[in-house]
Formats: sequence, C-alpha cells, structure tokens
Amino acid sequence: MKMVYMSILLDLPYAQSLKGRRSIVNSIIDKLKRKNLSVLDVSGSYTKEAEIAIAYLSPNSIESAKLRRDIEDLLESKSSEYIYDIVYEEI
Repeated sequence: MKMVYMSILLDLPYAQSLKGRRSIVNSIIDKLKRKNLSVLDVSGSYTKEAEIAIAYLSPNSIESAKLRRDIEDLLESKSSEYIYDIVYEEI
C-alpha cells in the first residue's frame, strides 16, 4: 500500500481578488474530488498564488503513478492558462 501526498502550487496572474482566486481553486478542487481524492486548499492570503494539497492511498506504485498522470492531465486540460508546479511524495 502506498500513501501519496501532492502539493499543487498555482500561479494565478489573472486573479484580481481573493474571491476570484477562490473561484478558480474551488473549480479545480471539485474536479479533483471526483477522482476520490482528499483535497484541501492550503493557500495563503496572496491573491496571485494558490496551493492545493492532495492525499490518497494506492495499492502499488503503478496505480499511484497512473493516478498522478490523471491529475496532471486534468490540470493541463482544465487549467492550461495557469502556471503550476507539482510536488509529489510517495511513502
């Protein structure tokens, strides 16, 4: 059994307010929750940046990598106008 922690760091240059950032982040979180993941917005108070924490369990490394690719594909297709960085840790 593998436990996976991911942190998605988003750069949101077009967000004009905290409400605008929250709208973008909540949209991404809703899409991620459909994949049966534990998702949390851990952003600070800066409007132009956001951080999303994800945790999930996987039966093995192959399934874990597959789900990670699915998450990256979702971000690329739904949020391609935003710059993001993913930090990934598997235990």
